[in-house]
Amino acid sequence: MRRLYIKTFGCQMNEYDSERIAELLAQSHGLEWVEDPALADLLILNTCSIREKAEDKVYTQLGFWRPYKEREPAPLIAVGGCVASQEGERLRRRVPFVDIVFGPQTLHRLPDLIDARLAEAAPQVDLAFPELEKFDRLPQRPGRHGPSAFVTVQEGCDKFCTFCVVPHTRGREYSRPVPDIVREVRQLLDQGVREITLLGQNVNAYRGASGLVGELGFADLLRRLARLPGLMRLRYTTSHPNNLDEDLIAAHGELAVLAPHLHLPVQSGSDRILRRMHRKHDVATYLQKIQALRQVRPEIRFSSDFIVGFPGESDADFAATMDLIEAVRFDQSYSFKYSPRPNTPALKLKDTVPEPVKEERLAILQGRINQLAQEYSRALVGTVQEVLVTGPSRRSAEEWTGKTPCNRSVNFPGPAGLTGQMVAVEITEALPNSLRGRFLPLRAVS
Repeated sequence: MRRLYIKTFGCQMNEYDSERIAELLAQSHGLEWVEDPALADLLILNTCSIREKAEDKVYTQLGFWRPYKEREPAPLIAVGGCVASQEGERLRRRVPFVDIVFGPQTLHRLPDLIDARLAEAAPQVDLAFPELEKFDRLPQRPGRHGPSAFVTVQEGCDKFCTFCVVPHTRGREYSRPVPDIVREVRQLLDQGVREITLLGQNVNAYRGASGLVGELGFADLLRRLARLPGLMRLRYTTSHPNNLDEDLIAAHGELAVLAPHLHLPVQSGSDRILRRMHRKHDVATYLQKIQALRQVRPEIRFSSDFIVGFPGESDADFAATMDLIEAVRFDQSYSFKYSPRPNTPALKLKDTVPEPVKEERLAILQGRINQLAQEYSRALVGTVQEVLVTGPSRRSAEEWTGKTPCNRSVNFPGPAGLTGQMVAVEITEALPNSLRGRFLPLRAVS
């Protein structure tokens, strides 16, 4: 076995997991990542179970890969992630040619699972929920290209929202020790990374052992990382309103490297629906926290998650969600029609909202969010933004692309060698999905 192909569905945490899998298998088996699945000796499907028909998407992809098993030698096929955790042995029974099934918390055991599959000629399934063992067993991050990187600091969820499968597929909340996170971030910074995004299912629920004085909260972790030399920008996702405490709000006002952009899922603007979702927060409290963040960081922007058509959602409930969008003026969202997910309490609720109504509400919500996004992008024209240059633009070999503090993509012409630098760019045009700008060399940040 020499070549590895990984296809990733889902969130940034899955992207991080896939990257760590590639690093792990490069170290253990010398596998090199290839872009063409037809060339691979090991194919891995890293799955997500959040969205509607997630299982169908997985089985369809496996159907595309089935012809590869007819060649000699046949590649190994492994399925990991949340659908693997959810489906378990059912996946093996339905797709017998799958060689390995592993959960999000057992990806570090892949080398052993591969060896066992080759030695025993028998399928391997490992869906356990060990906690820190995963991170203890993963290798140090190798040299990498690019100025941005993800670092998982927390996994699992204890909130048990009625629509959500995460507690069943990722397990209960646990946090990595502070020294381990600091060590990983330092190593990335030494390799030229300048922007770190901290990841967790409920990242601001983080409480990790400090190694010195017991547990530290998420704001304490941010303050520690902000002191590391070379870090230019710090982000985090995904957070929960209930864990957005006064200390974390204060950190947004204190830490210059903490980006003025926060993804804060609310799901609905109706208190009645929030109670049915078991979100444990109400709209008034959510708005109070938004206002408190704006007081300490006036330029901060917000994105959110929304579910429309949750069982029992009335026209008035949906109108309340639209009122909340107007009050906060979100300029980006992950928004979906409600769909029943396995093992969730919402399965017991009668899905009373007709599919055409769900589709109409989703279109209205997404349309308004897009309008607000364009309004904000147009408001940036004429301003000077600190842009972290992520690399050459796809538009032109003579242009660069980068991210503003509020997470907008900017393309602009400039001199050679800007990757990884924080530069000043005057915004000149707002396009539907990006900005254009003019490099200001005399105002370069670094």
